Amino acid sequence: MPTGVALRDVREQLFAAAERVLLRDGPSALTSRAVTTEAGVAKGVLHKHFADFDSFLAELVRDRAARIAHLEAALRDSAGTGSVAGHLADALTDLFGPVELSIVGLLTFRDGLRARLRQTWPTGIPVLTEAAAAFASYLAAERDRGRLAPGADVDTLALTLVGTGHLLFSGRDGTPPEAAAVRGYVSSVLGGVVRDA
Repeated sequence: MPTGVALRDVREQLFAAAERVLLRDGPSALTSRAVTTEAGVAKGVLHKHFADFDSFLAELVRDRAARIAHLEAALRDSAGTGSVAGHLADALTDLFGPVELSIVGLLTFRDGLRARLRQTWPTGIPVLTEAAAAFASYLAAERDRGRLAPGADVDTLALTLVGTGHLLFSGRDGTPPEAAAVRGYVSSVLGGVVRDA
């Protein structure tokens, strides 16, 4: 690549390239050379912005996990309206897109990356841990509005929903499950705690 060419938002450009490589070729193919080649930049560009490739991957995961805040805000805003199961089914479908599933696969594949991220997430798997917290927050808001049973264990429900969603969406080669199936699983997990129609 010619020197002196200005790159707009290099960080996002590299993250997007990493996601494309991850989706297309899997975690074993994700190298600094594959990312910079995919992004159409010189290899040194990545190392100019990140200490090393593991630092780059850690920032990619942190960035994508931070996007869960938007999911949490949307859920919180929907509290008290519509169907609890419907909101959660939609949130699971948004959460478990191909990129997010690939990020979870990357975390499973790279021990060093998980170790590096333990400073931010001492337990659990980033993205999934953030999603469970978002779901628990939403479920607590619905419980406070009387739409869930007063004794509903929102933390356990949230973890169960995220685990169920991960299993439901994984390994499907980009074809998500039917919306009705997702809602059915959510309704089963929620069992008798939901008080809305």
